[in-house]
Amino acid sequence: MKIFVIFFLGIHMTCAAIHTLQYFFTATSGIPHFPEFISLGMLDGQQTDYYDSKIKRAIPKADWMSAGEGPEYWNSETQICAGNEEVFKNGINIVKSRFNQTGGVHTVQQMYGCEWDDQTGATDAFLQYGYNGEDFLSLDFKEMRCISPVQQATPTVQKWNNDKGFIESARNYFSSVCIEWVKKYVNYGKSSLQRKVSPQVSLLQKSSSSSVTCHATGFYPSGVTISWMKNGEEHHEDVELGELLPNEDGTFQKTSTLRVTPDEWKNNKFSCVVEHQDKSVTGNEIRTNEGDSVPIMPIVGALVAVVLLIAIGVVGYVVYKKKQGFKPVSGSDDGSNSSAHPQA
Repeated sequence: MKIFVIFFLGIHMTCAAIHTLQYFFTATSGIPHFPEFISLGMLDGQQTDYYDSKIKRAIPKADWMSAGEGPEYWNSETQICAGNEEVFKNGINIVKSRFNQTGGVHTVQQMYGCEWDDQTGATDAFLQYGYNGEDFLSLDFKEMRCISPVQQATPTVQKWNNDKGFIESARNYFSSVCIEWVKKYVNYGKSSLQRKVSPQVSLLQKSSSSSVTCHATGFYPSGVTISWMKNGEEHHEDVELGELLPNEDGTFQKTSTLRVTPDEWKNNKFSCVVEHQDKSVTGNEIRTNEGDSVPIMPIVGALVAVVLLIAIGVVGYVVYKKKQGFKPVSGSDDGSNSSAHPQA
């Protein structure tokens, strides 16, 4: 069974002066007891709102969103999300038919949003769709036309490209309306988005003969660098860097795994270095599930390092692995994620 994931990668944070507003819509079929439709918003890596086909209402997911917008806003968002739910439930059936599929687990996903640089004023936008975890359709903003890598999306591409009203609506939303909502939300969440939280760092080994995982968690903003040192020099061989993952409290976690034999670890001095906002901490031992420990040499250098050691927990999010799945929006200004979805 191929379970879909909603994950948020490559998000620019406040410290970089680039603010990113993203919306993710997901329709599912064939997954018992799971919502058939989910909508959620993200600003600079923090979840702002949530709706699904089970709770049937849009709710704030950040305190500053609750304080910034009142009942009228959330009632409007609920109506918009309910409309999107119907469109996506119909859309997944259309796409399934294009691939000659009926039963089984299937997902249609959409991601759209915009970026604003609060120093230069530069803006950018993105609109993408995915089906079963693969690219399905996207909007090329330079040419202002839909494109797709798969033949099954051709009818939709042709229909939307010939819809001048849709193209103009999308142009207006992404170049103007979306940017205004970014600025408004950034103002709402200024204190939270500008906070800095250092990572908690651990080194974990399942057994004395297994790989060593360096785990950093609880940090904000998301920019973090994890590297390995061997005998005082940077070490890049047999290293697997994990993805940036969100925690439920709005912070982030990330891992780096080093594949090394017990003899190699014993005969060399390995260290994991975690750098975040020019701050770090040094750890001096590694534990395993067998209860043993192996000393680790402290890291010497201008930057203090953070050494991690903890089992990687499962993040309380449905993950979106590739920036996919998405339908275009209109120029409506009665809601930040207002969208008019043309039929596929």
